[in-house]
Amino acid sequence: MANHKSAKTRIVRNKKRSVINGARRSRVRTFVKKVDALIAENNKEAAAEAFKVAESEMMRAAQKGVFKKNTASRTVSRLAQKIKAL
Repeated sequence: MANHKSAKTRIVRNKKRSVINGARRSRVRTFVKKVDALIAENNKEAAAEAFKVAESEMMRAAQKGVFKKNTASRTVSRLAQKIKAL
């Protein structure tokens, strides 16, 4: 257990950040799933629109440190390839 003030402060801060990061990660996954669902329906126009939003959210999450930048870029690239293939 924490014995000094700064350690206790970090524990509180880490809990708050964990909740925020978890929400952001969940949000990104939801947007990616929406794009995948539209791709499965062969709806290229709607998938492209959803992709724009998903890409923005993914890169913002990478910038905030929720995902690594390469992970975000790889995910975006794979979604773009799938949409292009439709």
